Amino acid sequence: MSDQYITVARHYAEAVVAGDIQANKWVRLACQRQLNDLARFKGKSSPYRFNPKLIDREGRSFYPADNLCAFIERLQHVKGPLAGELIHLEPWQVFILTTVFGWVKPDGKRRFRRSYIEVPRGNAKSTLSSAVGLYMLAADGEGGAEVYSLATTRDQARIVFGDAQTMARKSPGFRSRFGVAVGAHNMHVLASGSKFEALSAEGSTLDGLNIHFGCVDELHAHKTRTVYDVVETGTGKRDNSLLWVITTAGSNRAGICYEARTFVTKLLEGLFEDDSQFGIIYGLDDTDDWTTEEALIKANPNWGISVRSEVLLPLQAKAMQMPSAINNFKTKHLNEWVNADTAWMDMRAWEACADPAITEDDFAGEECYIALDLASKVDIAAKAKLFRRDGKYYAFLSYYLPESAAEDGRNSQYSGWARQGLLTLTPGNVTDFDQIEAELIADASRFQIVEVPFDPFQATQLSSHMLAEGLPMVEMRPTVLNFSEPMKELEALVLQKRFIHNGDPILAWMVSNVVCHRDQKDNIYPRKEREENKIDGVVALIMALGRVMAPADDKTPLIDASYELMVL
Repeated sequence: MSDQYITVARHYAEAVVAGDIQANKWVRLACQRQLNDLARFKGKSSPYRFNPKLIDREGRSFYPADNLCAFIERLQHVKGPLAGELIHLEPWQVFILTTVFGWVKPDGKRRFRRSYIEVPRGNAKSTLSSAVGLYMLAADGEGGAEVYSLATTRDQARIVFGDAQTMARKSPGFRSRFGVAVGAHNMHVLASGSKFEALSAEGSTLDGLNIHFGCVDELHAHKTRTVYDVVETGTGKRDNSLLWVITTAGSNRAGICYEARTFVTKLLEGLFEDDSQFGIIYGLDDTDDWTTEEALIKANPNWGISVRSEVLLPLQAKAMQMPSAINNFKTKHLNEWVNADTAWMDMRAWEACADPAITEDDFAGEECYIALDLASKVDIAAKAKLFRRDGKYYAFLSYYLPESAAEDGRNSQYSGWARQGLLTLTPGNVTDFDQIEAELIADASRFQIVEVPFDPFQATQLSSHMLAEGLPMVEMRPTVLNFSEPMKELEALVLQKRFIHNGDPILAWMVSNVVCHRDQKDNIYPRKEREENKIDGVVALIMALGRVMAPADDKTPLIDASYELMVL
C-alpha cells in the first residue's frame, strides 16, 4: 500500500493543530478530533478501523481512503484556468476525503454517514463534490447505487451534476473501466444498475428515494428543511450510504443549514458524541481582523490555487470603503454568518455580552420595565423584561407562538426551541393572550414593575384587563420618533458591554435579523428583510429601553379613563 494520501492528511492535521497552518477554531477541532480518533481506535476490539485493506466484489484488495483520492486525481478539472488538467488534491481536501472515507466498521461499512463541510466561495466545492459523486456511482461497490445532486431549484441541483457529467465525458478511461453511460439528464452503470441524477424540490419526485450518495450543495440557500430531510431519510435505507453537505455560510439562522452547522459545532466542542457525523467549518475566529490579507488566507484553504489574491483583495478593499458591501463579502469570502445585507448589530459584540449564569431570580424585588410586542395572534408574541443595576442593563425575553404556526415548517427551529423551554407554544391556531396576562400578573408579584409599554394595535383587550389589575400600562406606538434613540442606545450599550443577556438563541436570531435604514436626519428604525426573519423580541426590547430613557415628565401610566379616550 502507498500511504501517500494518509501521510498528507496526517501532516495537515498536525500542522493545523500545532499552528503551523493558520486555521480557525472549528478546523483545529476537526483536525484534533481525527488525531484523537487515530490514537483511541486501535486494536481488534475497536469499533472502527482506519483505512484497512478491504476486498471488493471482484475479489480485489483496496484501501478505501487511498482508493478514493487516487480515483479523483485521475479526473480532470472542467472549469476555470485549470480546465483540462488533472485534478490535484490539496492537503485540506485530502484530509476531508481520507477522514470521511477512511474510517470503516469491522464489516467494511463506513463509519461516517453524514458529512458537513462549510467553506467560502471559490474553494472548489463543486469540483470536489462532483468527483466524489462519480466515485459513489461507479467505484464504491454498491449495487444499484442511487446518486443524487439535490437542491431546491433545478439550476442549483445541476451545478454539481453538470460538472460530474463533464468530468465523465472528458474521461474515456473512467467510462470504459466502469461501464458508465452519460446521458443528457443522467449517468448510469448498466452492469450494477446504478444511476446519477440531479433532483430538485421544484418537482414532486423526492419521496421514496433509496439514496446511496446524496449531495446537497449550498444548503444555506434552502428556505425549508424539505430536501435535507428527504436525503437524510433516503440514505437511512442503505447501510453504507452518505449524506454529503457542502456549503458556504448564509443569512438564515433559523434555517436547516444553521441547524446542521450548530450540531457540528457542538460535536466538535465535545458537548456530545456522534461517530456517524463528520464536520469541518472554514472561516475566521472572533478576534480576527477581516480587513487583512491574513484573514483571507486563513479562511480560504485553497488560497493561491482557486482563490486568487488579485480577485479577493479588490473585493475586500471595496467592502472596507462601502458598508453596504461588508456583509456580503464576509458571508461569501470569509464564511461568516450574517443575516441581513445591511445588518444593524455587530453579532460578535452581541455574543460577547452573553452571561448564561444570570437568571430572572437574581433580580427579585427590583425595578423592572416589561414591554410587549404582541404582533398578530398567528405569529410570535414577545415579552421583554429589562432591569438596571450599576450602570448596566439586563434583559430576559419570553416568546409565545400558536402550536399550528410551529408545525407549518416555516422555521425549522421552532419545535426545538419549544422542547428546550425557550418558546411557549399555546394550543390552537392563535396565541393565547390569557397566558401572557397571567404571567404578567405573576411578574407583578416578583418585581417592582415601573411600566409596561405596549403597541395598542394588537393589545386593546389585554391592556384593558391589565389596567383593571393595576399594572402601569403605557402606550408606545412603533414609530421612528419612539424607536430611533433607544435603538441607537441599545447598539451603543452592546458595544460598551453594558448590556447583558443570558445567551438566549431566539433573541440572537432576531437581533441578527434586524436591518435598519438611516434617514437624512440620522434616524433609524428596525426592519426585517424577509417575513420569516422575525424581530419581535428586539422590538419589545427597544420599547422597554425607550421607556427607561423617557423624560421623567413622560412617565405617567395610563388610567382607565384615559385608556377609554385613547381607544375612541
